Amino acid sequence: MKEGPEAGISALTVIIISYNTRDLTLAALRTLYATTQATAFRTVVLDNASTDGSADAVATTFPQVELLRSDENLGFARANNMVAAAARTEWLLLLNPDTECYASAVDNLMAFARANPKAGIYGGRTVFPDGSLNIASCWNRITPWSVFCLATGLTAAFPRSTIFDPEAMGGWQRDTVREVDIVVGCFLLIRRDLWTRLGGFDLRYFMYGEEADLCLRARRLGFHPMITPDAEIMHLVGAASASKAE
Repeated sequence: MKEGPEAGISALTVIIISYNTRDLTLAALRTLYATTQATAFRTVVLDNASTDGSADAVATTFPQVELLRSDENLGFARANNMVAAAARTEWLLLLNPDTECYASAVDNLMAFARANPKAGIYGGRTVFPDGSLNIASCWNRITPWSVFCLATGLTAAFPRSTIFDPEAMGGWQRDTVREVDIVVGCFLLIRRDLWTRLGGFDLRYFMYGEEADLCLRARRLGFHPMITPDAEIMHLVGAASASKAE
């Protein structure tokens, strides 16, 4: 078992699925190790047949990472399912390669999860490189009303309205603890036993939508996914999927 900070047996498996994101993946790993001090973790990078030298760069720069090289692009859902199936830690953290962890992000998310067991699935606050809010750490579910608002232009006309922009939860700055419908898979923490109970991601999703389905199935089991602002990361959004990376 290849671990992060030497603090005994790992509690957490961090899963990163990479595809032609060499420099971004290295930055994600560098900040993960630099900012996580209180949590013993192992890291698994599954490379989805990158052609930019991603896998070799990870192997050279981070020998402590368990590197899996796929001969084909498995997609985000299948790749995560494969890594999670082999994990034996209590917790799983899905982390995008186009992210950078800020101080104690993973440690704080783990502490929050342990203090809120009924949530089941946990996420943090995401920002862009300039520090401005990136709202795409979480969403509310799609409803007939939200579809109507989007189709009629009400969402675009009133982007900070709780009424007319319900999926984005109006003007909420992700600066308070809050229950949400969907935690986005760029930074998603879940207990392994719940992941197993849910059967992981639905493989009908190759890329996009799988975390929404996962979270909504967890809600049907009585869990209430939550966000904490104390776990903050930078997320570029789209960089990891520009070439169907996930």
